[in-house]
Amino acid sequence: MTGEAVVLGLQPARLVSRAMAVILDLFVLWSVYLLLLMVLLTAAGGLDEAARAAISVGLLVLVLMGGPVAVETLSGGRSLGKLACGLRVVREDGGPVRFRHALVRGLVGFVEIQLTLGVVAFFASLVSARGRRLGDVFAGTLVVRERAGVAGVARAGGSPVVAPPWVAERFATLDLSGVPDGLWLAVRQFLMRARELDPQVAAGMERRLADDLSSRLGTAPPPDLPPGAYLSGVLAERQRRESERAFGTPVPAGPVEAPPSAPGSTGQVTGVDAGRGAERSGGRAGTGFVPPG
Repeated sequence: MTGEAVVLGLQPARLVSRAMAVILDLFVLWSVYLLLLMVLLTAAGGLDEAARAAISVGLLVLVLMGGPVAVETLSGGRSLGKLACGLRVVREDGGPVRFRHALVRGLVGFVEIQLTLGVVAFFASLVSARGRRLGDVFAGTLVVRERAGVAGVARAGGSPVVAPPWVAERFATLDLSGVPDGLWLAVRQFLMRARELDPQVAAGMERRLADDLSSRLGTAPPPDLPPGAYLSGVLAERQRRESERAFGTPVPAGPVEAPPSAPGSTGQVTGVDAGRGAERSGGRAGTGFVPPG
C-alpha cells in the first residue's frame, strides 16, 4: 500500500545501513560456523571423510540458515547487525515478526545473500520502492529504522493514528489477538481512502468493517461512537501496543480522523469527545449547550 510506512510512523531502512547490518551478521555467523566446525572436526578425528562432510553440511545448515531464523524470532526482528545499525524487521502492517516470517526470510536470504554473494538482494532492494529484498517480499516484512520510532513520523511528513484519552481508555483492555492481519490492513486502507469514496459506499464499508472487527473482538462497539471513529480508535490502540512492543515508545493521544460519511460522524472523534465533556459539565451531549457558571 502506497505510503504505508509513513502512516505507520516507520521509516524504511536505507540500503547502506542494511548492507552494513548484513555484513556484520555474516561475519558473526561465519565466525561461529568455522569455530564450531573446527571443534567438531577435531573431536571427531577418527571419522571417515563422508562423516566429516556430513558434519560440515549439517553445521552449515544449522548455523547459516537456522541461526538467522532463531535470532529474528526470539529477538522480534533484531539481529546483532540490525541492533548495531538501529534497524528492525517488522511486518508490512508494522507488527512484530513471527516464526513464519523469520523462516521465509532466512530460507530466501540464504539463497539471495549468501549463495549469490548478495547480488540478487542488492538489485531487488534497488528495484523495490521501500528497499525490500526478495525475502521481505515473500515474507511480507519490511526493515525499518528502529531509532526513528514514532518521532520519525513528523520528519516523514505523516502522522500516526492516535485516539483521544476517553476512547483510548475504552479500548485499552481489548483482546486484539483474534483479529487477522488482513482485517487490520483492510481497516487501515479504508481509513486512508474513505474521503475519496462515494459517501454512501464509504458508509456501507465502514459499517461492515466495524461489524467484522467487533465480531473478532467479541464485544459490541460503543453505541455513542460512529463506526468510522470506532475503527480509528481500535486501530490506534493496536498501533499503540505495537509501538510499545517494537520501540518502547507509545503513540501520544490526539484527534483521530474518522470518515465523514457515517451518520452522526463529525469527521473527527474530538467532536464526540466534546459531547462527553459537556455531559460531565452538566450539559447535554450533542447540543453544544453548557450551563453558565
